[in-house]
Amino acid sequence: MELRRLGPIGQEKPALVSDGATYRLDSLTEDITGAFLADGGIEKAAAALAAGELPVWEGAEAERVGAPIARPEAVICIGQNYAAHAAESGAEPPTTPIVFFKHPNTVVGPFDEVPIPPGATTVDWEVELGVVIGRRASYLKDEQEALDVIAGYVTSHDVSERNFQLQESGGQWSKGKCAENFNPVGPALVPAADVTPQELRLWSSVNGEVRQDSNTSDMIFSVAALVHHLSQYMVLSPGDLINTGTPQGVALSGRFPYLADGDVVEIGIEGLGDHRSVFVQRG
Repeated sequence: MELRRLGPIGQEKPALVSDGATYRLDSLTEDITGAFLADGGIEKAAAALAAGELPVWEGAEAERVGAPIARPEAVICIGQNYAAHAAESGAEPPTTPIVFFKHPNTVVGPFDEVPIPPGATTVDWEVELGVVIGRRASYLKDEQEALDVIAGYVTSHDVSERNFQLQESGGQWSKGKCAENFNPVGPALVPAADVTPQELRLWSSVNGEVRQDSNTSDMIFSVAALVHHLSQYMVLSPGDLINTGTPQGVALSGRFPYLADGDVVEIGIEGLGDHRSVFVQRG
């Protein structure tokens, strides 16, 4: 079972996909929001499906696929969480999680265009496991409690502009992370109960050529460790998205060219779904 949001930008409607069929969730919620998740929305949706109460969405395959969560309150990101990626970036593996933020309005659908900002010459790809918080969390006592507050997982693309991030940053990274559409997400929110987060293959390609191919087992800090750690410094709200870091194989390594007008980036995570983003020069 997985949750999706289908329809034009700004008019997405909630859906549930199971065994190849798509069902409408309008009878349960107007949208897949933090409030819906916190109110046991995933469990209620599963129960309604089992009871045969959800109508089939005829023609769902023709609809645009939006991000599977409505605009989160926060997009919290972890830097250099794979040792090989830290090395290719010229850094030592961190001893504590590196945290930065993306603007929530960067979250878009997994097949939406991504504009290259005016003057940008170092736009980079980063496939990441995304964690969606399911209930308010603060000062969690241990990693098991951290796992218990997770609603589900998504495929997330932490698009970056490296010059903005590193040369024009003033010491922080968010300038290179917040341009228009710089965080495609989806196609699905897969419930936490159906995912083993530290055993997932994740990959990316540019114009059909493989760039990244790794596994979440290589994370320096596990999902549970990250959620527990973050809760000691901030209140996590239902619907918040945590991007957990990217593996080696990005353009910042110097082994590949940065993205240019017309490039097609495809990313995917085992069991969570794939993206296809066309990058288009803006201005």
